[in-house]
Amino acid sequence: MELTHQKITILGAQRSGWALARLVSRLGGQARISEKGAMGSVSKDFLDWARQHAIPFEFNGHTPSFIGDSDCVVLSPGVSIHAPAVEWARARQIPVLGEIEWAFQFCTKPVIAVTGSNGKTTVVTLIHEVLKKVGYPSCLCGNVGTPLAEYVLDLADKDFVVLEVSSFQLESLLDPSSEFRKEAGGGRLCFKGFKPYMAVILNFSQNHLDRHKDLQEYFDAKKKIFLNQDAEDYAVLNAREDRLSRLASQIKSQVRYFNSPADSDGEKDNPNFSAVRTVADILGIKKELCESVLRSFRGVEHRMEWVRQVDGIHFINDSKATTAQAALWALERLDSPVIMICGGRDKNIDFSVTTPLVRKKVRKMLAIGEAREKLKKTFEGVVEIEECATLESAVEKAKKTARQGDCVLLSPMCASFDMFADYEERGRRFKEIVHRLI
Repeated sequence: MELTHQKITILGAQRSGWALARLVSRLGGQARISEKGAMGSVSKDFLDWARQHAIPFEFNGHTPSFIGDSDCVVLSPGVSIHAPAVEWARARQIPVLGEIEWAFQFCTKPVIAVTGSNGKTTVVTLIHEVLKKVGYPSCLCGNVGTPLAEYVLDLADKDFVVLEVSSFQLESLLDPSSEFRKEAGGGRLCFKGFKPYMAVILNFSQNHLDRHKDLQEYFDAKKKIFLNQDAEDYAVLNAREDRLSRLASQIKSQVRYFNSPADSDGEKDNPNFSAVRTVADILGIKKELCESVLRSFRGVEHRMEWVRQVDGIHFINDSKATTAQAALWALERLDSPVIMICGGRDKNIDFSVTTPLVRKKVRKMLAIGEAREKLKKTFEGVVEIEECATLESAVEKAKKTARQGDCVLLSPMCASFDMFADYEERGRRFKEIVHRLI
């Protein structure tokens, strides 16, 4: 794709927006950034870089005048496809692509893409480690941490791209029938659809209903991961989830299943491991090499991460559990009585699906953040519940309440954006507080 003289407007100025702007600049295009927040919401390093490269910026909302003469508009994951700015661009027949599809235009290596409501980070991390173990260096990126746009021009020494993708990144994928070409400024923009060599859906449950209008729209976004695949590619589906396994009839690629009832060696107890084994098998990787990685795996940061023991009380950081299903997964794996810290920004999901396990395993729940009133209404009569103003006060209260042998579990079931920049900052803060405890 030739970008010289092309005006590429990027909506969103957080981590993905900066990576997209650098990519456009490296390719000779004219990047411009539109941010809905104030200047103070943007990294100083990003602002300094933009000034050095004479990148136009607008703050406090996207405007038609800033977008109007663009050759292409690229969305950061935080910008919905239903945003007014997207409608303005399409009304002017300006191509609109999401971050993943835009970066994929320049990707030269096969992509193993993983999505699902829970477990994505664990699975992509394990796939990356298995590939490294057998001598296939890969680039681990996407929703797991660093955007694909950051790495896509530097893949010469990699064999694969292992990509974690969210529904926010998938919802903007172009339907093959809407593929287009556009002449602008003497250059040519010719777009190809996002086409992973291997596409994995781990599971599906309530999530992000504050962004998607309903569960069906959320599911439709997830299944777009298979949109452009063909017979040379692979789709990996969870055999135990009917909603996912039924997708096989709609998929053009070769379908493989994981988490089958017929699985042996305990795979049914850990569907994430089963998914990794299936990916490895497709790639012809010897089972014993894959198993050696799984045996040595100690988890990812912020997912059931043991932090410290204080006075016989275990503190566990599960900040990445931003759904009820993720919290269920955590509770299922704990045998000790639990003091559970929950809350944050509600994603319009039903917390009550955790009720049976909360009643059985949680001795007290401490609710924080914007969702604390909803949590209190959901669990009153199920478990003793108390509201706390801050994470610090919740940890201190948990320490006073817990008995020797108990677990204090931060498993929020909510997004972090009411109090923290992201779940990582929330998890780091929790660990800092716990390490300060006497």
